[in-house]
Amino acid sequence: MTALNKHAELRQLAEKATQGEWWSDVVETDGEYGEGEDRASGYHSYAVYVGSESLLDMTNSTAACIHEDWDHDYHMAWDETAKRNAEFIAAANPATVLALLDELEAAEKRITNYHTVLNNLSAVARRYLPDYDEHPDIQAADDLLESAAGIGVKGE
Repeated sequence: MTALNKHAELRQLAEKATQGEWWSDVVETDGEYGEGEDRASGYHSYAVYVGSESLLDMTNSTAACIHEDWDHDYHMAWDETAKRNAEFIAAANPATVLALLDELEAAEKRITNYHTVLNNLSAVARRYLPDYDEHPDIQAADDLLESAAGIGVKGE
């Protein structure tokens, strides 16, 4: 899949997702979990909201299992891991994704324009500088452009 297809797919998903300001919060729950001596009351759940509507509640997430700093009941790991994940999900909302895609597409257009300008400058330099292809500074600049930006100046 090309980058353009990924951009279009991500844009479509962001446009279809619930619009509005996303935010995350901890939900205190009175329920009980565990068995026997390990039975505990109350736990935290992290959720992502739009307005007052819940989009995602991480009550059943097993994200804490991949966290290194967990206590025997997963409390610390769950709280920290779930909190960070909920904050990230809320921050990566449709408006943010669409804004990033707009910036990326504008940057890609600028790169295309720079590519055209550099090719035109290269053509003019080749025409008026007889030793263009042998000049070490020009060769170094061409090589740098090709490797760093993926912009092929030579031979175009």
